[in-house]
Amino acid sequence: MNDSDEVDISDEVDIDVGLREAAARYPEKLAILDSSRQLNWRDFDARINRVANSLIKNGIKPNDRIALLNRNCVEYMEVFLGGLRAGACIVPLSTLAAPETLARMIQDSEARMLFVSPDYLDMITPYKETLTNLINSEAVGDGILILRGADSKHHNLEDLITSASIEAPDVVLSPSHGFNLIYSSGTTGNPKGIMQDRQYRAQETSDLLAAGWFGENSRTLVSTPLYSNTTLFPVFPTLVSGGSLYIMEKFNTLGFLQLSQEHAINHAVLVPVQYERLLDEVAFGQYDLSAYQLKLSTSAPLHKHVKEDLLRRWPSGGLVEIYGMTEGGVTCLLQADQRPDKLDTVGQPGLGCDIRIINDQGDILPQGEAGEIIGWSSKMMTGYEKRPEATKEASWYDEDGNRYQRSGDIGWLDDEGFLHLKDRKKDMIISGGFNVYAVDLEKALLAHPDIIDVAVIGVPSKQWGETPVAYVEVRDHDSFDADATKDAVNDKLGKAQRISEIRVIEQLPRSPIGKILKRELRQEEQA
Repeated sequence: MNDSDEVDISDEVDIDVGLREAAARYPEKLAILDSSRQLNWRDFDARINRVANSLIKNGIKPNDRIALLNRNCVEYMEVFLGGLRAGACIVPLSTLAAPETLARMIQDSEARMLFVSPDYLDMITPYKETLTNLINSEAVGDGILILRGADSKHHNLEDLITSASIEAPDVVLSPSHGFNLIYSSGTTGNPKGIMQDRQYRAQETSDLLAAGWFGENSRTLVSTPLYSNTTLFPVFPTLVSGGSLYIMEKFNTLGFLQLSQEHAINHAVLVPVQYERLLDEVAFGQYDLSAYQLKLSTSAPLHKHVKEDLLRRWPSGGLVEIYGMTEGGVTCLLQADQRPDKLDTVGQPGLGCDIRIINDQGDILPQGEAGEIIGWSSKMMTGYEKRPEATKEASWYDEDGNRYQRSGDIGWLDDEGFLHLKDRKKDMIISGGFNVYAVDLEKALLAHPDIIDVAVIGVPSKQWGETPVAYVEVRDHDSFDADATKDAVNDKLGKAQRISEIRVIEQLPRSPIGKILKRELRQEEQA
């Protein structure tokens, strides 16, 4: 179980090998569909080959990085999977990140090419000179290529692959090579790149297939962004098993319900706020959702009353809540339809996952006591990209030297091994399924000359699950304009970071040593 041990992956199949086998078995079957394109497995596999051959021809080598900045579409998956077939590591970028943050992530990842849609091009152009790792050649221009559509100043995907071979390239793939490098939601001041290797994804996919969750008849509806691990983990078992992927460019309740009914969708992964919006949709009961065989919820805790409502109003497919991390190690599963008495938990540790609870000193706590949640499994990140100290800080080691991933969350295990969440150790807000760090918003607010001090907390939101609210101490109550300040600060933040309200407070609650007590603000909010 040590990190240095060789892992036997004889029962696992590299994602690319699985894709080739699916194309050979089901050439005429639908592989992928969005609102404007659909491809059967034969044509999808040929497109993947053309992308891979083009990348190799233009200098992409195994373990090189390719970045993607785009809304969900068929072309996104063509480049993602074509890059993998060429041996590259994919860097999916958040479309909600601030432009400067995006530039830092691209440069930090050492991406050799960037595929971007025209509507996000303006976010990158001002920082183009800082992206020194991008290939610059006659065939790919400045290394920034348009994924869907055209731009007079840049090459596009179709230009790149137009003359490429549809035969599979001959590339030696290693389980230790990077599969994808996912940055921590693109909302932190210094986003951390989370590296998952090909071994990680192969085993994850094999485990999901072995559990019987996905198969050749899977029709999986993708409605969350493809740059998120929330979205990616069900995509690969669907495709490797020869299923069909239905892609929504952007989630909306009626669109989701219509696609589900029209295509007899039987698999979906949603974040809690999406489930809440669907249940609030007036027309929800008018659609036939009986084909569903599996509904998954992840990214943030699903409130107990929402679970109850889902089981009552949308029973087909049951409900599985997944508590986990992109970093891996910590995974719990709640089969809500099988254990309705445990809806106030996030379930029990997943297959091969060892969950423990530790105190601030790193000591293991007995069952029933609350502390930080840590976990080990065979599916864990290789580390934070170029951040050995951050990797070390997020690690805990047992007496045998096995590395456990720290979650930063506080919780406790009951006598049946079900995990109860209490609070987040750090001041992270989950808004619309995206991680928002309070410290980034506080720094932006403290740059305002009229603000003395600030505390940002997440408050419940029907629309977003949670939304950031700022409590501020100001120099002059009479002259301070909360709405104007909010607008000015939000203009400097990423879309997922927007502050919903600024509340002026005479004095922030503090401990005897001067620490701001955010718990008291949360309690006041709840009251």
